[in-house]
Amino acid sequence: MNMKKIVAFLLILALSFSLVACGKSEQKESSDDSTTPVEESKDKPFEGTTLSVLLAYGGAENSFDKFTEETGIKVEFLEMSTGAALAKLQAEDGKTEADIWFGGGVDSYLNARDLGYLEAYKSPNVSAINSQYNDKDGYYSGLALVPAGWIVNEDILKEKGLEAPKTWEDLADPKYKGEVIMADPSISGTNYAIVSGLIQALGEEKAWDYFERLNKNIDFFAKGGGEPLEKVAAGEFAIGIVAITGGTYSVGETSPTSVVYPEDVIPWTPAPIAIFKNTKNLEAAKVFVDWYLSKEGQEVLREADARIMARDDVDAPELMKDLDKSKLIDFNLELMGSQRDEILARWKELVGEK
Repeated sequence: MNMKKIVAFLLILALSFSLVACGKSEQKESSDDSTTPVEESKDKPFEGTTLSVLLAYGGAENSFDKFTEETGIKVEFLEMSTGAALAKLQAEDGKTEADIWFGGGVDSYLNARDLGYLEAYKSPNVSAINSQYNDKDGYYSGLALVPAGWIVNEDILKEKGLEAPKTWEDLADPKYKGEVIMADPSISGTNYAIVSGLIQALGEEKAWDYFERLNKNIDFFAKGGGEPLEKVAAGEFAIGIVAITGGTYSVGETSPTSVVYPEDVIPWTPAPIAIFKNTKNLEAAKVFVDWYLSKEGQEVLREADARIMARDDVDAPELMKDLDKSKLIDFNLELMGSQRDEILARWKELVGEK
């Protein structure tokens, strides 16, 4: 082979290697471009979706950023008591723009379920939730346990020469006349749960006799579940009948109040979560429910507002470790829901226009 042929052969060989290398490089870049979005889509399939939440769970909004970070789903929320939300749903025949119902009184969820306003969905994580907190057909699931008790103003008690009550019977003692406040159970789902729970725990006859005596110590009934907490903290009353959450404890940081759990029986209610039947974002809403029923979601929610979470594998917050769960009443939520109209009618007859 002469020199010209050798040079030509080497040039062809070099050009071939160059084209092969270039092809591999282009193939790699093309592969990277096509797989990255697929992987992102797989991890966050509903990224960019916005869910609308009707919120009746104080502090829960502090957990939404973490949910969005992990799922890409944005959250808009409107705070509204469950009683008001149910009334709005009924006025609009269930045609709400909201996707999710979050927290509040379970009695309103039971009514909404029976009216056909909720979507049945059993999350894969619901198996870790105490079945007593959930609807058996999946129309709502329990997020947290909300026990009932009292908030007391230590300064007022001291000024009046009174000790904090220890039992529900104590609370009906005439020495507390004018010093007790609770919310109207026809407005506050939590306070309706307290009334229903005491009826189930004490029996009809004994419970209504008790309410008659307790009523004599109450000058008026608050028009919202948060009002007794605010008025006791402000020194307007010595004792408030309340749902006990992290917010109940935190009031004591700026006022002379403390939390008291009854020593005899403790009414309670689950703080539920549900999907509205009218949602246009059903699959994203399911992701929301799944996340908040997961161990991680429950822990994030507990940090947003200290509560005893529905999952037994999530530790109780330190400030609630003194709750004696053996005192929790054996509460039939379905019975509570079915007796609502009857109980509230009798309650109205008892207390009048207070």
